[in-house]
Amino acid sequence: MCIIAYLAFIIFIVITICNGTPYQLPNSCGYNSCNLGKADRLNVHLVAHTHDDVGWLKTVDQYFYGARKDIRPEGVQYIIDSAIESLLENPDRRFIYVEIAFFWRWWIQQTEDTQNTVRQLVNQGRLEFISGGWSMHDEGATHYNGIIDQHSLGAEFLRDQFDECGRPKIGWQIDPFGHSREVASLFAQDDPRLQEYNVPERVQAFIQAAHNQARNYATNHIIMTMGQDFTYQNANEWFKNLDKLIKYVNEQQANGSDVNVFYSTSSCYLYALNKADRTWSSKIDDFFPYAIAPHLVRTGFYTSRSTLKRYERYSNNILQVTRQLNAFSNVNMRNSIFPLNEAMGIVQHHDAISGTEKQHVADDYVQRLSQGIDAALIVMNNAYAKLLPKENQSLPITPHYLCQLSNISECLPIEKQDRFTLTLWNPTVQSITSFVRVPVTNDYTIIDPIGQILPSEFVRVDFDNQGNLLQITNYQSNISVSFSNQGLYWYHSYPNGSGAYVFRPLTSNAQPISNIRNITCTKSKSVQSALIIFNEWGSEEVSIFDGSSTVEFEWTVGPIPIDDYIGKEVIIRYDTDLGSTSKYYTDANGREVLERIRNYRPTWNYTVFENVSGNYYPINSRIWIKDQQRQFTVLTDRSHGGGSISDGSIEIMIHRRIPNSDPSSAMMEPLNETAFGKGLVVRGKHLVIIDTPNNSALIHRANAQQFYMQPISTFALTNISYANYSTNYRQTWSALPDTMPLNLHLLTLDQLSSKEYLVRVEHYFELHEDEIYSQPIQIDLQKLLNSLGKIIDVIELTLAGNMPLSDMKRLNWTTTENESSHWKGIEQISSKDTIITLNPMQIRTFQITMQ
Repeated sequence: MCIIAYLAFIIFIVITICNGTPYQLPNSCGYNSCNLGKADRLNVHLVAHTHDDVGWLKTVDQYFYGARKDIRPEGVQYIIDSAIESLLENPDRRFIYVEIAFFWRWWIQQTEDTQNTVRQLVNQGRLEFISGGWSMHDEGATHYNGIIDQHSLGAEFLRDQFDECGRPKIGWQIDPFGHSREVASLFAQDDPRLQEYNVPERVQAFIQAAHNQARNYATNHIIMTMGQDFTYQNANEWFKNLDKLIKYVNEQQANGSDVNVFYSTSSCYLYALNKADRTWSSKIDDFFPYAIAPHLVRTGFYTSRSTLKRYERYSNNILQVTRQLNAFSNVNMRNSIFPLNEAMGIVQHHDAISGTEKQHVADDYVQRLSQGIDAALIVMNNAYAKLLPKENQSLPITPHYLCQLSNISECLPIEKQDRFTLTLWNPTVQSITSFVRVPVTNDYTIIDPIGQILPSEFVRVDFDNQGNLLQITNYQSNISVSFSNQGLYWYHSYPNGSGAYVFRPLTSNAQPISNIRNITCTKSKSVQSALIIFNEWGSEEVSIFDGSSTVEFEWTVGPIPIDDYIGKEVIIRYDTDLGSTSKYYTDANGREVLERIRNYRPTWNYTVFENVSGNYYPINSRIWIKDQQRQFTVLTDRSHGGGSISDGSIEIMIHRRIPNSDPSSAMMEPLNETAFGKGLVVRGKHLVIIDTPNNSALIHRANAQQFYMQPISTFALTNISYANYSTNYRQTWSALPDTMPLNLHLLTLDQLSSKEYLVRVEHYFELHEDEIYSQPIQIDLQKLLNSLGKIIDVIELTLAGNMPLSDMKRLNWTTTENESSHWKGIEQISSKDTIITLNPMQIRTFQITMQ
């Protein structure tokens, strides 16, 4: 989505008149190739760039090939072609590129000679890759697992093709929603024979603009980003004018001007700041929520396209499970996992998972994920063919199916079958109890892995006869939370105010979707449920499972009626008796948790324009409120927006249907998702936890991890009896000799070759949040991977997995509080040592070679 560029508190000028004199031909990449300007001048770093959305108004392929010119005329393949040609014309020119999803597509179509030419440009520092992810990921609706994976995918390509010089050195997040910019554009002809020749006026305007911008900068270095969405398809026009700008502005130094302008890159600009030998202020909070005008708060995208947000989570679950099965079975089918890995990288884009793309583009994202899952299922079947037969058995394995429509009670492969098998793969490194729902049309006898026929003592949930939730009690902690209201509500969208990006309610009062409700209770040996039907388009089922400390709220919303042309933004709300004193807590991309205070911002004086949407934040995995004795936590199965609009209350937006387009963007399409000729129906789950503040971290951390990385169920048909099946096939198998520590998560297990594996492990508790589990832990990688054989070599890598950690060098910065960013590194383990330590919130990445 459109933006020219972003750096905090920077003014941006787009210039189309320009030329310059070369300072030197860079002969190396990295900081050694940087022009650091002149100490006695105001140095203007011109950064030529293009921002290429990996889908938004057009699909990824339409953008790349330049199709659908009726929507947008540009084609990314031509942008890259043109930029490369222009760089070769003048050794002074530089260009940065970000979106590896596009560059990879372009690269594989090039000849070897062209590839070698591009490598030379990269080695000279004239073409620089910034950030290096498969896409410029969103920051409001993404999970850290997806962010890491998409950066790793891009980093792997850059490492393999460009080695050290292709490795990005800085991040470049110029378009995710949370940043603002000011743009000035100057344009003129540069030929003095033309009647409209105005180079002197334009040059003086640029010099004045540079001085104006410099007032907001801390050093004599400023940055001007030259580009915007899909620019440089005619790179010669851009660079020719920039060349002239550089020449004419620098000529004014002879007349007393102190402005020194030159081609640069964002990393070189940052390096120049680092060399300025000064202290810097630091910011520890975030940039949410973001508003582009007093009443246009972009908090709607936290929820937009709720089903896509859930499907992305499910797809990641499949991706991680498939990687594990591929590794532990040693079928070595990594290439078959690439389609899903690549689709996940694309969907992390800030106009994908955010839900701010056009409908046909959203459909394309879903199709890519679906095709990736189909390819992953082939890997899963090959893995199970090796893992399920008992020792010395060579037996046929019937195909396994993923019943992806089981949430609507449909699984066609097993319908009306006499018998079938259900196989579960647990992707965590702890033993868990999972309740599986299987849609069936017949009566079946269910036999567990040890041959037993299967038919809460922790939590109590009380309703009245009208279906109103009254109280939830935690028997173990002996605490209760009472409710004054709980259920589904909706906000009336402000006409032409809300849209895919913006949430703007007409009033601050959400109204219930119905004033009456019906309740039906059911009870079995393992689960008790209360189905509450509000009306024909809204319901929730509240369930407690035997042995579980959480309460499950499964909500169903849709089709949201808009026959009245009123946009409706549906929330689920929990009004409790907790004294939360304006404070609530939300997670950042599924990991660390930030304290929020209603109508308050920690780093500036906040003026309230929207008292609902202005207090919405991304909820990627959890939100809670608390008082001195009790904490009320809600875990989510996808990213939402929400907050605490009044004390004791949590509200989470779960579905939106708006008949008009967003006033804050160029998408020009209403957020009106449909299916089968009606509004889209959305179903999802929340897990509610009631406990003391001291105990809650243990419960919500472990449950959120299991909620995010759930066991994956596959179904297979069989014609043999249980006795014969159990004789020939395993009913249970574990890659681990024992359960690993509760606070350990196997984030990534990726087989790189027959003997090499990429392993990421993390400690997912924060410091000081639990007396026991916030302590450092030691684990033995050999124990973790024992089923794969003996480890003979261990190399610790950076988080992206593209460089040995021992080779990493960072710039040192000093804050105004005299804190240093100096990275001392960590004690390197030897190539034979497999015992490592993980501190709270630490992720460590290793390349491991087996014997």
